[in-house]
Amino acid sequence: MERLSATTGKGSAFRGLFWLAGALATLAAAAVGAVLAVFAAATVVVIAVMATALLTLAGMATRARRTARARKASAADPQIIEARQTGGHSWVAYGWNESPR
Repeated sequence: MERLSATTGKGSAFRGLFWLAGALATLAAAAVGAVLAVFAAATVVVIAVMATALLTLAGMATRARRTARARKASAADPQIIEARQTGGHSWVAYGWNESPR
């Protein structure tokens, strides 16, 4: 009596069914992997957008703090004149001829 096995090609009657179940499981795993990859990519994009917004707001806050501090200092002391950099090493001073000396 000859013994039948899956390796000889004359295997079980369920061989085709097992092959189909394996193919479906492979497709399901690939679909789940693709969904998880898209979810991970979307998460990275959301984190990047939030980080950009955070850095933008921090920069604006720092700029506003410097501007407010400069205006407050010049208004408090009448001996301080206002000067602004016009580019490179050039500065323009305002109010120097009106200051009480």
